[in-house]
Amino acid sequence: MIDDPWFYAAAVPAMLILGLSKGGFGAMGLLTVPILSIAISPVQAAGITLPILILSDMVALYSYWREWNARLLVLLLPGGLVGIAVGWLTAAWVSEAQIRLVVGAVSIAFAMNHWFRTRREAAPPRPNAAKGVFWGGVAGFTSFVSHAGGPPYQMYAVPLRMAPRVFAATSILFFSIVNAVKVAPYFYLGQFSPANLWTSAVLLPLSIPATIFGVWLVKRINPKAFYEAVYALIFTVGIFLAGQSLLGMS
Repeated sequence: MIDDPWFYAAAVPAMLILGLSKGGFGAMGLLTVPILSIAISPVQAAGITLPILILSDMVALYSYWREWNARLLVLLLPGGLVGIAVGWLTAAWVSEAQIRLVVGAVSIAFAMNHWFRTRREAAPPRPNAAKGVFWGGVAGFTSFVSHAGGPPYQMYAVPLRMAPRVFAATSILFFSIVNAVKVAPYFYLGQFSPANLWTSAVLLPLSIPATIFGVWLVKRINPKAFYEAVYALIFTVGIFLAGQSLLGMS
């Protein structure tokens, strides 16, 4: 188990953010691995985080049971599984900084497009199979590399303007399946060391209450305010990821 106090100074806020993201504020979850990476390597941070993600997924699934959009999941999941496979096969060639830079840039562009477009009141688009498979694939790939699947998923899901609980439930089930599938590749890549697993167990009690609080908050938030908060989080996370990536590559 990690015993460095500086690690826990980063880990406590990271776990609270992770829990809130699983409760329905998915964009916040992107900050978890970068915050942990201040104190430990990104690879180790991803390995520590995955068991906590899976157990937090179980709590969130119970809270949102059967509220998801099944049609949307049918479009997204095939691409997500392919994205995981590509991430596994290319893990040795693609750097963490490169992935974060791409995800950060797309996140920034997506939020700014929402804020500055002139057709703000246009009707939500209908689900599109090709776009669903594409963005599901990107989400699966970036989730495998650095648990950064939120923005690609939201590129497709947010413009559909589902009710907040349906949006949250669909996101949670999608990433619950993605995270469960990631277990075997992560095990094969050696990310479940005894030290990492013990550290995961110590941090887990922080994320579960935060997940429950996130569920409570989504039930009470105004839909318009919910989506504006999501766009703001996407933009903030994009700035964070792009800045961290550029600093890492300099």
